[in-house]
Amino acid sequence: MKTHIKGAEIPIEKINEKMTRQILGYDSQLMLVKVNFQKGGIGYAHQHPHQQVSYVASGRFEVEIEGKKEILGEGDCFVVPGNAVHGVICLEDGVLIDTFSPMREDFLKNAIK
Repeated sequence: MKTHIKGAEIPIEKINEKMTRQILGYDSQLMLVKVNFQKGGIGYAHQHPHQQVSYVASGRFEVEIEGKKEILGEGDCFVVPGNAVHGVICLEDGVLIDTFSPMREDFLKNAIK
């Protein structure tokens, strides 16, 4: 397990035209991911068994969790229980810092090596 990670050395994965992702660090129980959004970027409604806590590092997002919508901005965060349907719409260019427990093996399968 790598204990000291330099963001500039981590590949950036293009998710779509308005989103990129960097898997910054993980072990079997925890994962930290930086997601860059351009205005209009959409994290479409989905669900997964992992618990998730996300921090809004910058920008503004409409966040929907289990049908409840809130507008969140820099310094705010949201908690997604396992298997809860959730998604985001980026209202201003921004960055989300996502944490997952346990780590998202599916992200590693799709990541740039």
